[in-house]
Amino acid sequence: MAFSSTLIWIIVGITLCCSELVFPTAFVAFVLGLSALAIALVATWLPPALQIGLWVGLSGFLVLFSRRFVRVRAAKQFDATEAETLTAIPKGESGRVLYEGNSWAARCDDHTLEIPAHQRVYVIARQGTTLIVMPQHLLHS
Repeated sequence: MAFSSTLIWIIVGITLCCSELVFPTAFVAFVLGLSALAIALVATWLPPALQIGLWVGLSGFLVLFSRRFVRVRAAKQFDATEAETLTAIPKGESGRVLYEGNSWAARCDDHTLEIPAHQRVYVIARQGTTLIVMPQHLLHS
């Protein structure tokens, strides 16, 4: 006995939705599963090629639409670790720090502070390739 396309889409949809529980993919698998379940509703009236095309289109739209609901971290949080400024970090601007043996662009978390060169700082976050730092003496006071 051959499976009907509706049953196949239901199995695919449930499998994808449940796989999000095991393999977190920022709701991508869940959205693909929802798309498959939606295609199951109309599968009996559409040829297989159109079903797949509709699923791909609907999935793409829903993935893009759902991005606004998924919380994105602006900065990667660190356990405060030490670094040393190689150049001064002017108020509200970037400078360079030596962190784990490499030179990194860095900005002070407090935009009103200036950090002189050759000062110990704590790396508290990272935004892209820029480290967010605070002077060591402020965190110990």
